[in-house]
Amino acid sequence: MPNTSDREFEELLEESARVAAEFDSEFTSDQFIPDSFESTQQDLRDRAALRRVAGLSTELTDISEAEYRQLRLERVVLVGVWTEGSVTDAENSMAELAALAETAGSTVLEALIQRRDKPDPATFIGSGKVAELKGVVKATGADTVICDGELSPGQLRNLEDKVKVKVVDRTALILDIFAQHAKSREGKAQVELAQMTYLLPRLRGWGDALSRQAGGIGGRGPGETKIEVDRRRIRDKMAKLRREIGEMKVARDTKRQERERNSIPSVAIAGYTNAGKSSLLNRLTNAGVLVQNALFATLDPTVRKSETSDGRIYTLSDTVGFVKHLPHQLVDAFKSTLEEVSGADLIVHIVDGAHADPKGQIKAVREVIREIGGEKIPEIIAINKADIADPEVMMNLLREEPDAYAISVHTGRGIDH
Repeated sequence: MPNTSDREFEELLEESARVAAEFDSEFTSDQFIPDSFESTQQDLRDRAALRRVAGLSTELTDISEAEYRQLRLERVVLVGVWTEGSVTDAENSMAELAALAETAGSTVLEALIQRRDKPDPATFIGSGKVAELKGVVKATGADTVICDGELSPGQLRNLEDKVKVKVVDRTALILDIFAQHAKSREGKAQVELAQMTYLLPRLRGWGDALSRQAGGIGGRGPGETKIEVDRRRIRDKMAKLRREIGEMKVARDTKRQERERNSIPSVAIAGYTNAGKSSLLNRLTNAGVLVQNALFATLDPTVRKSETSDGRIYTLSDTVGFVKHLPHQLVDAFKSTLEEVSGADLIVHIVDGAHADPKGQIKAVREVIREIGGEKIPEIIAINKADIADPEVMMNLLREEPDAYAISVHTGRGIDH
């Protein structure tokens, strides 16, 4: 009779094989297949093999010892505060938060939305909703609460003290996804810098972690607390990361200056996460970039040479996907990467036409482009997934946007045009 661990290992292998088989079946003979298809297959298999396993229980319930929990699929409850817009906007925001949570490796059990003029300064959702949330967490057996917004250090601490499980905000969730998907040396350094920028004001000690460094003869005096030492080390590490990113930026700037010196136009593909940027780059240039139906599947920018039908050479660059309320820590850390957009001669803004709120996506992407100084660059709107989108929604977008084109990267419709 095989033991439990053997069965779980076999189930994990079967799950990995199933995911790989599903990916194989998506690439039919009439679809585009990149040259480096095998390498992207391997990347997908690697990600599938690292998926957390459902059903493993925690050995510790104290949230202060979260680092000792077994690697497993987290069970989460989502909480949102609806302060403006319609009910549909609030529901779309929660649906996106659920997709982010699942991308990070969790099972969404329940979602709560509260209507308020502004978030509660102490607990984000108010004392009454906190009591309701605590009951939902206890009833569902959840071990994590994810809030649809950025919590202050005080809100985070108060909510964890009352609910008695780990609390994560939207910013920390996005940073976690970036940490899982970063592959290049520059990407990993940028994500680490963003995480430390987020962590520094939220750093806190548990139990005796706030005690003095030394005592007795030779150690008397105000001393330095453990948390102060941690903060100093984080600041030192952040300074080191900024230097490293600055050094890596030099190589990127050199390549960009060389293209400018040779008068090679640059086109940047920008857009909301999971809109189809990497798929479009693969379709146009045979780039072989990893494509996955997941949020923030690719983070590292890719630049490829292409040419127009009349033989004019230009460069196409894939960029990191944007999202509503993109954390400022990420915008600052990925500044050298986002310069591919702000320094381009043309932006191809790709939009998911099948999304519930494509106009909201366009607005969110343009806000980030404006933030990095690219609002004056000419823009083409490419409305992707025209083969499955609502025709009425497509027609409205085409009427409202002067330089808009309906395309389908999947079938090739509209790509030549």
